Amino acid sequence: MNSLPLKENLKKYTCITDCPVRNIISRFSGKWAILILCVLSENETTRFNTISKAIPDISPKVLTETLKNLEADGLISRKVYAEIPPKVEYSLTALGKSLLPIIETLITWALDNFTAITRNRHS
Repeated sequence: MNSLPLKENLKKYTCITDCPVRNIISRFSGKWAILILCVLSENETTRFNTISKAIPDISPKVLTETLKNLEADGLISRKVYAEIPPKVEYSLTALGKSLLPIIETLITWALDNFTAITRNRHS
């Protein structure tokens, strides 16, 4: 997989700002980002309240923060319409859509292994 010596492989994870693994995975280490991307994948465009209803245990503050992070990373786009009240829609970008097969693989793995993992937690 990688021809670097083990010591060099381990060292590459220590640089907080430049390590791609730490940097990218940190955006998805919480429970919300992947769920939001899943909700957005179900429609061409999705409004804030629709996302909030689909994930009822996320606070508006955390939803807003997570959407901003996903937008800053280029995974989603935000379109504001000049209406009163303002209408805002979110959608996946091409980069965000390219992440969906990986998320779908993770979801399949989670579904296939959920029973075993929960059983291990209680043993």
